[in-house]
Amino acid sequence: MLQGAIAGLAAGGLYAVLGVCLTLMSRLVRVVNFAQAATGMFGAFAAVWLVRQAGLPVWIGSTLGVLLAGILAVAIGWIAATWLSEASTTTRSAMTVGPLLLLISLSFILFGNKPQPFAPLIAGPAFSVGGVVVSQVTVATVLMAVVTAVLVKLVLSRTRVGIQLRALSERPTTAELLGIRSRPLSIAVWFVTGVISAIAIIIIAPSQSNDATSLAMLIIPAAAAALLGGFKRLDLTVVGGLVLGVLGGLVAQINQVALVRNFLPFLFIVILLLWTQRKEVWDAAR
Repeated sequence: MLQGAIAGLAAGGLYAVLGVCLTLMSRLVRVVNFAQAATGMFGAFAAVWLVRQAGLPVWIGSTLGVLLAGILAVAIGWIAATWLSEASTTTRSAMTVGPLLLLISLSFILFGNKPQPFAPLIAGPAFSVGGVVVSQVTVATVLMAVVTAVLVKLVLSRTRVGIQLRALSERPTTAELLGIRSRPLSIAVWFVTGVISAIAIIIIAPSQSNDATSLAMLIIPAAAAALLGGFKRLDLTVVGGLVLGVLGGLVAQINQVALVRNFLPFLFIVILLLWTQRKEVWDAAR
């Protein structure tokens, strides 16, 4: 069981990283970005192509793939900031479903519909716990989730840019009247989250199911993790991602219920939604 839990931490770290990106997007630019994982997936696939077909070194190809993911995220963000600046959060979020489907389709056309042969950037064991080996990938993804959440918290609370971003998210009209430029700042958030998503996916893809659909659909467990924090709290988002990963690893060790692993994020989301609406349900029952 311990082996399954530790094995699930690698995926849990990825869920947590993507969940932090979703939380950041929701708090600062009023979007639940359903294309969050898809932009990272497309950048990661481009990195594989640059390494295998163009013959670039792994680190250069990976860097270019990460930058491509950031540029794709900027393109989506530019559309949201230009034509949907006054739209509701629901409308702006629904818009991102289009890029999600487009990027999956483009990946099929350009790279095929089979898993990609990723070259591991990080490989090998890091240390062991109770005789169970913890991989470097697991350590990297968990640390990336925690460090990303902490850095975001520090930037938002202690830097001028962070204060401006908070002002734009909480009092957009007042912030713009004070001269804070909303469009460049919001697009910068899109770029940063796109880059972070691509880095996380490139790190973990060699050890996970890495076809386009599987990677793009990582948005579901990421959203479940972000939902635990109400798309506001970064710490709970990280906890949610790690818990989902551990539960998935534990369930995968039990043959009788192994298939349930794929449905855990959905169950997680349903339970959280029911819990958040418990007061309304109880009041109605009275």
